Amino acid sequence: MPTISHKANQMPASPIRKLVPYSEQAKKEGKKVYHLNIGQPDVETPEVMLNAIRNFSMKVVEYSHSAGIESYRKKLAGYYKTHNIDVDFSEIMITTGGSEAIEIAMMTCLNEGDEIIVPEPFYANYNGFATQSGVVIKPVRSFIETGFALPSITKFEEKITRKTKAIMICNPSNPTGYLYTKVELEALRDIVRKHDLFLFADEVYREFCYDGAEYISVMHLTGINNNVVLLDSISKRYSACGARIGALITRNKEVMAGAMKFAQARLSPPTFGQVAAEAAIDTPASYFENVKREYTERRNFVVGALNKMDGVFCPNPQGAFYCIARLPINDADEFCQWLLEKFEYKNQTVMLAPATGFYFTPDAGKDEVRIAYVLKIDDLKNAMVCLDEALKVYPGRKITTRIKEKAIE
Repeated sequence: MPTISHKANQMPASPIRKLVPYSEQAKKEGKKVYHLNIGQPDVETPEVMLNAIRNFSMKVVEYSHSAGIESYRKKLAGYYKTHNIDVDFSEIMITTGGSEAIEIAMMTCLNEGDEIIVPEPFYANYNGFATQSGVVIKPVRSFIETGFALPSITKFEEKITRKTKAIMICNPSNPTGYLYTKVELEALRDIVRKHDLFLFADEVYREFCYDGAEYISVMHLTGINNNVVLLDSISKRYSACGARIGALITRNKEVMAGAMKFAQARLSPPTFGQVAAEAAIDTPASYFENVKREYTERRNFVVGALNKMDGVFCPNPQGAFYCIARLPINDADEFCQWLLEKFEYKNQTVMLAPATGFYFTPDAGKDEVRIAYVLKIDDLKNAMVCLDEALKVYPGRKITTRIKEKAIE
């Protein structure tokens, strides 16, 4: 039998999805499973998007331009201007989800063996994208005690070698919900300019910033126009994960020309998704106001409930719809599997994502889980009761006498 490729063997399994067989079995056994493991919002997709699909009038579903439908890119440039990001439509390339934008950015800007510095914990699929591209991730560790704030620039400097080509951030962050400050972003700008690196920024959660916190884009930073590659997606913004529409944005003409070769090789992004995404830009502001209010309520409840549990600590995130909690457990992977395989409370259980999959450093995040607060409040209340009850009886629970930390505001 022929053997598969080295890359196929090296590709990491998704820590978010690898427990799916256990959740499916739990459901077959009649258990109610609360899915807090994946960022699939339960809020409704804007009606204007759905109407665009219902009223699709083209007689042939044809290829679009490889960079995306021009009318959509022009309208999208207008959307970015509402966030004080001044780009021309020619500096925007539509992709098949944000995932393809990241893949193309890596393949365009980095050679095999080049290194990219990424603050960890980070979105788990960056590992997969790097493996596909032959790129080496160099993690810079952030810690739950500081709410996962950006590590010091000294830590970044320590990672830079002759092979370093880029730094990548997610802002607001998946999986931590951390929102970078202007000071932190300007420090990154300075190191990017000093070493002439690319700065990749995954900013798909910009609509979800809380407590009056300010979203600052890497596109707002001065002096590094040719270094910045912005990566985006409509999936979370409009609760349209299945539309599979993202974008790669850069003012660097050489990067865009290189990226276009990869875009041409895959022909074009999905037509129906682009039609829906173009219509979505007309979504009224009230939609986002309501969604932000809903997520703020969910965050406040989940973080509050977690910090009331014995031995649990969870910082208060300022963005996205995720948080990472430290639990009094020995092994998050085993615990999350146990929740589905062996635990139930009133015929219910909860599915979480082990935080180990969001770290590159071996054994990091062993007592942490990522929680996506994407369910309605009643479901979140039941899920938190399940988690609390589970921790009381879990056989791998740590015995700790430490003083409980206060949630970081």
